[in-house]
This record gives sequence, structure tokens and C-alpha cells, in this order.
Amino acid sequence: MSGTTTDDEARVVRPGRIAVIDGNMAAAWGAKLSRPTVLAAYPITPQTPLVEYLSTFVADGELDADMVEVESEHSALSVLQGASLAGARTFTGTSSQGLALMYEPYIRTSTLRLPIVMAIVTREVISPQSVWGGQQDAITVRDAGWIQIYVEDNQEILDSIIMAYKIAEHPDILLPVNICYDGHYLSHVADRVEIPAQEDVDRFLSPYSPSHIKLDPRTPMSVDPLTPGDILMEYRYKHVRAQARAKRVIEEVDEEFGRIFGRPYGGLLERYRLDDASLALITLGSTSGTAKVAVDAARNRGVDIGLIKLRALRPFPREELFEALHGKAAIGIVDRNVCFGWMTGVVYAEVCAALRLLPDQPPLIDFVAGLGGADITFKHYERAISLLQQAASGRTVAEVTWLGIDFEPGEEP
Repeated sequence: MSGTTTDDEARVVRPGRIAVIDGNMAAAWGAKLSRPTVLAAYPITPQTPLVEYLSTFVADGELDADMVEVESEHSALSVLQGASLAGARTFTGTSSQGLALMYEPYIRTSTLRLPIVMAIVTREVISPQSVWGGQQDAITVRDAGWIQIYVEDNQEILDSIIMAYKIAEHPDILLPVNICYDGHYLSHVADRVEIPAQEDVDRFLSPYSPSHIKLDPRTPMSVDPLTPGDILMEYRYKHVRAQARAKRVIEEVDEEFGRIFGRPYGGLLERYRLDDASLALITLGSTSGTAKVAVDAARNRGVDIGLIKLRALRPFPREELFEALHGKAAIGIVDRNVCFGWMTGVVYAEVCAALRLLPDQPPLIDFVAGLGGADITFKHYERAISLLQQAASGRTVAEVTWLGIDFEPGEEP
């Protein structure tokens, strides 16, 4: 793999600088260390500080990049399309309604195979009016052809953005990547983060040098002409195959990053106390931390439960989930989003599709929670684990429970 660091080089990696920073600053540092040359973004809550931090890096001369001030999110991604076509490494970020306004260039970015990295600071979509956390914005565009990686904490934000460039620019992939982190729960909450040394990131991440496409007046080429259906069929097929190959590359890049910097994240998914468990929870995003605490507490009570933190929603790791969940007695999925067509969460529907061929199909239970910035609490997880135990023992349990709305008799809201 281009830019791969050898074991000898890995042994001389310098200790990182420790800082207590919020998630938006962690994202800004991840972008800065990746050396993009063109930035463009339009502020929207809760992404706004990310734009401010990046602008400060550029203004202070700490990042050698052009920061393009645009009038909308649509313009921001359109600017980066042109820059990427001309050979620049680029970065942006958005949230919620900004992502909705960006949709036309968003889908065009992936179908043009442009390796742009973009943070989605996840937030509820309107209406009712909300500026609080939720994953509905990023979840809604999951099938627009981008790779989507969801993270648990601020350290993972920084590290995943660096890894995203290596994934996106890999010659077998050449697809844009979203790093999705929960608005307010991560974007505005400070945490301990280790910031790698620039020279170590430079050895891990090679400069971007596109070979598949580059606009140059000395060698003119046509980009995105009117395309007949038989050729478009071939484009889509190759796009889908690149998404499939991305599974391998995500795993390889995560393994290499972990070997060098000492922080592996599991690639497509993280297994937590899962191997000897008969019950399993599946989470996505920052709530995974609370879920791990609940799993530990349940283990102390003698409940054999484990957890899968899903990192990649696209490409969806169906084979990996199938292998990890084979033989489980009951499986619960925690969704911070809704699938209106199925009246469940989206991840639940995806997991059901992935596990449809499991022998002795175990009960699958969906837990919808945390919409509009509502907390997903330890008590919520205690109730979810209790319902999983009931399902595993043969009792009838509802397919979907809305934690915080559906209460057992005698429970207080």
C-alpha cells in the first residue's frame, strides 16, 4: 500500500502531545495533520466551531491551505469538487440542513470518484425544529455512494480523519469518506486527546497524487459528459465494487494505524467482551461508551453479554457481523435514528438483512433512543439488557422499544 510505514519506522514514533479539546477541535487537528490544500465550508450548528478552528489554523500560518469562504453548503462542496479534480487534497464539514442543501454535489462527489474527506457533525433534521444531536442527517444519505465511518470519542475523530484520507485516496477505492461524530455529545464536549507529531503523520499518509483524473489545460479531458445508460451501468458497477473493496482497505489502514500509533479501532467494527457472550448489543457512535459501562456492570451481575460498536455503515460489514453474531441467543440494536418505512431504526433494518441466513435465527430487538439530543442513559441500557435476557429465555418481547417513551407498568418516565 502506498505510504505504508515499516515496523522499523513505527518503533521511532514520538509520543503525541496531550490536549483536552472538544470534538470539533479534534476534527480540525485531524484535518490539519493530513495537510489538505483547499478547504471550503459554511457554518451550521453544531459544526460551526470546526470552521472557526480551521480558519484560525490558516490565518495563523499553521496550515498551508486556501480557505474558501462560500455562501452555502452547496457551494462549499462544489468548490472542493473543482479543487479535487485539479489534484488538491480537500476537507469540509457540515450538519443537518446544511447536508440537505449540499445533496446535489454530495452525490456527484461520489459518482465522480473524488476522494474528498468530510466530517458530518450529526444533528437532528427538521421538523420539529431542533439543533441538538441525532444521526438522522448522516443516516439519510447513507446510500449516496460515500464511505461512512461513525466514531465513539474525540480521539477517534482525530485519528479517523487521518485514516480517511488513506482510505479515500487508495488507488483501489477513490471514493469520498464521511467521518460522522455526534453533535454536542462529541462536538462540544472536551476530552483527553493525543495529537500525533506531524512528521509521523507524514510518514503514515503520503501526499495526494491522483492518477485517475486531473484537470490540466496541458492535457485537456472531459469530465462528466452526458452519459448513455450502458456506460452508466458500468460506472455504477465499478462504484459498488469499490465500496466492497473498501472493507479490506479500512481493515488494513486501521491495523497499520494501530501498529504505528498504538490506537487500533477494530476496522469495520469493534468487538467488546463478545467472544464468550450469549447476548449482544450493537451500537453506533458516542453512546457506545455508556453501553460498554452497562455491559461491564451486567457482567459483574453474571450476565454474559457483549457489544459490537459498528464503525462502518457504508460499506456495511455484513459478513463480519454474521461471523461475530453466530450462535448468540438474542441481539439488540440501539438506534439514534428512525427508518420511517419499517417503523424501526435504520441500523436494525440493516442488521436484519445481514443476519437473515443465520441458522437458528435469534431474536432481534430494536431500541430507538436519543433522538433530538435526548440522553441514552445507563438505565436505558439496563432495560435493554433485561429485555434481551427475556427474549433469550423464550419470552415474547416487542420488536421495537422506544427507550424513554415505552415504559413497563409502574415505571416512571
